[in-house]
Amino acid sequence: MRDADMEAYHEYVTARMHRLRRFGYLICGSWHTADDLVSTVLYKLYRQWGKVSALENVDAYVRRMLVRTWLDELRRPWRREFSTKDMPEVSIDDTYEFDSVPDREALMAALAGLPPGRRAVLVLRYFDELSVEETAATLEISAGTVKSQTARALRTLRMRLGESAAVS
Repeated sequence: MRDADMEAYHEYVTARMHRLRRFGYLICGSWHTADDLVSTVLYKLYRQWGKVSALENVDAYVRRMLVRTWLDELRRPWRREFSTKDMPEVSIDDTYEFDSVPDREALMAALAGLPPGRRAVLVLRYFDELSVEETAATLEISAGTVKSQTARALRTLRMRLGESAAVS
């Protein structure tokens, strides 16, 4: 990789690392898994940076890589990590704006109970604030599928969290 490409890659990653890590956490529900996903995706991105940097929307491409890498990991149970007896320490950097939600643990548990595709649609639509069309392009599904999966996922969340939950 040329020095100019290396610098552009470094700038891209530095500017987006925090957001990529949060996105990874929201789609998989674990900081450690999110870190692994982001590391894997950044390695793949580095290898293809010459081609990827020329794309019109690099962020959308990287989000798609994260979602696909996560879904790929779900299909490979022999590659999953196993639980340990001791909990890891949580760093101060692991707090984000959604930590102020009163029932955050209930929300995260309800999100974890959703099928991976529906969870990815919700994260792309409501965390990453993508339009229906952008979400469809990222996941390579139709806009109608995005709408139906969003509606079903929100209905499930409302049932699990109760009607008083403000999920919209």
